[in-house]
Amino acid sequence: MKVALFSDTFPPERNGVATSCRSLYRTLRKHGDNCLVVTTNPHGKGIQREGEDGSIVRLPGIRLKHLYDYRAATFYSPTTMKILKEYHPDLVHIQTDAGIGQFGFLVAKKLHIPTVYTFHTMVEDYTYYVTKGVFDRVAKGIVRTYIRHMSLTANEFITPSDKIREYMRTIGVDTQMNVVPTGTDFSMYDPSSIPEEKVKELKARYEIPEDALVFLFLGRVAKEKSVDLLLKGYKEFLDAKGNANTRFVIVGGGPAIEELQELAHSLKIEDHVIFTGPVSPDATPIYYQLGDVFLSASITETQGLTFQEAIAAHLLLVARYDDALLDTIKDGETGIFFVDEHDLSTKMQSLLVLPKSKRESMERKALEIIEPYSLDCFYKNIRSVYDRALRKNW
Repeated sequence: MKVALFSDTFPPERNGVATSCRSLYRTLRKHGDNCLVVTTNPHGKGIQREGEDGSIVRLPGIRLKHLYDYRAATFYSPTTMKILKEYHPDLVHIQTDAGIGQFGFLVAKKLHIPTVYTFHTMVEDYTYYVTKGVFDRVAKGIVRTYIRHMSLTANEFITPSDKIREYMRTIGVDTQMNVVPTGTDFSMYDPSSIPEEKVKELKARYEIPEDALVFLFLGRVAKEKSVDLLLKGYKEFLDAKGNANTRFVIVGGGPAIEELQELAHSLKIEDHVIFTGPVSPDATPIYYQLGDVFLSASITETQGLTFQEAIAAHLLLVARYDDALLDTIKDGETGIFFVDEHDLSTKMQSLLVLPKSKRESMERKALEIIEPYSLDCFYKNIRSVYDRALRKNW
């Protein structure tokens, strides 16, 4: 099968959609299918081809400084259309909704091939980046109308989690939806596959004591991730436990970095908090090994890729309660839920006396629960969706 994958974000950009797209690209090629990616170009102004056999086509776009430095590319490229005609894809799989995503719909119409559309992001949670709170309700209404339209346009519609499917139902989408969680190569994150000396070097760089209990957040550092709640909960924990031998490591970049650094300073916990800044996607498996406990307060996740990665890295999950995580976290069995900063502090304190046998049991059960998110399961599920889309277009 030959698939043309359209996405407005792709590594080296760091976000869940980019990671998901790269995972799909690699999985298809690993199983013998052909995949051509059309995405934005963060490297220069022109159209560039990279990857194996030039299978990644990058289009130039305008840098959006206020929106994570994403690129806004045009919705049509004659040169890329020529490449796609020569490639002759069997179907188009669209991952995003901006210029590149719209280009994907145009390509499918022009080449008379089926479309598969994945709705990755709860766009309503991000309208404030554009509206700044002005007419935000109107913006959310426009988003809902657009989503309903897209659900009718594609031959097959994918959501990565039950949470998004339920959201779709509440806004009036009544088409068939396929729930297909993104697959992850868990072997990359297994501690046994990561050289111990590299972890020690990282700990030395950030002056993390070898015997410290390390809480870790890894992801985009932005408002919707609610890292401020984690800092406040950690402050309460430190106040309760005095000079506890712990650190809180925040891995990633984003627009909220400076604000959070100021918050850590005002809370007088900067000696216990470490900001690493952005790291490359290929380096994240090593950075997970800095931690013992993975923390998250976000309630905007659609499938929680970082939670699965953290489990594969043998970290204990402590997360703010969210319906999207119910398939990953069974409270007290595969991880721990909290509801607010005070509850987080209490749960952190309980970890100091958590028996080793209990922790190991939770790790084992967590590893079992992420098996359905393996790359093999991902490929099987995605191919069944593709097959249905092709049959609809016969």
